[in-house]
Amino acid sequence: MANTSEYNESLRQRGDLTIWVSDDVARKWSSPRRKTRGGQERYTDLAIEICLTLRVVFRLPLRQTQGFMRSIVKLMGLDLVVPDYSTLSRRSKGLKIAENRRTSDEPITLIVDSTGLKMHGGYDWCTEKHGGKKRRKSWRKLHIALDPDTGEIVGSELTTEHVGDETTLPDLLANIDAEVSQFLADGAYDGQSVVDCLVDKFGPEIEIIVPPPKNAVHGANAQRNKHIDAIAEHGRMKWQAKAGYNQRSQIEAQIGRWKQVIGDGLQARGF
Repeated sequence: MANTSEYNESLRQRGDLTIWVSDDVARKWSSPRRKTRGGQERYTDLAIEICLTLRVVFRLPLRQTQGFMRSIVKLMGLDLVVPDYSTLSRRSKGLKIAENRRTSDEPITLIVDSTGLKMHGGYDWCTEKHGGKKRRKSWRKLHIALDPDTGEIVGSELTTEHVGDETTLPDLLANIDAEVSQFLADGAYDGQSVVDCLVDKFGPEIEIIVPPPKNAVHGANAQRNKHIDAIAEHGRMKWQAKAGYNQRSQIEAQIGRWKQVIGDGLQARGF
């Protein structure tokens, strides 16, 4: 390789750890005093969210999360009080996650897909020790809408494993404010209800790129009919390249990156 030194340096930088706390976060760390009756919250949702995010990224139990945050505060000389592990556990239920999505002035392409996440209920050591039947593993399904130009997840929805992709689509699109010119998804979204949902949300000009099944026949949807004809004439692979369907691989890569961070399972037991 001609750029061996640069390549080696790039690998070293993957192990670099830089931590900083902005002044804005430090100001919003503690909750303002309430003027009504009731208990006073000591920490804002933002403070709890930061601690729990670091817990997930570094695979830490709650007590170690508290110690990790304490060391960051000490190293940076910040005048912040770190939430204890019981507070983190209690506040994690029902926590409102702050959303900071960028708005686009231009129409975007929307790619939609879903992935399964395991529900961890222990490691079955108690069952192996005392006997009895092992419990069935339960799953959750994470539905994601991605803007491939920015790599940003613009919408997400968590459901049980029994809820289909087509059924979840209206809820997934509900909080997307950007104008969408093109929609890409796999064959699970091939249906008239998906077309109706997209037209109602983004208008009749939206381009829908969903591969029809092998035995698909013409119907009322003109765009789908064109896809069927193009596949029959040129083959499915050439249609994918020409229609831009191959962009869908970007959301699969994004899901892979997210699972590297959060793991393939959920830590919370409650839905």
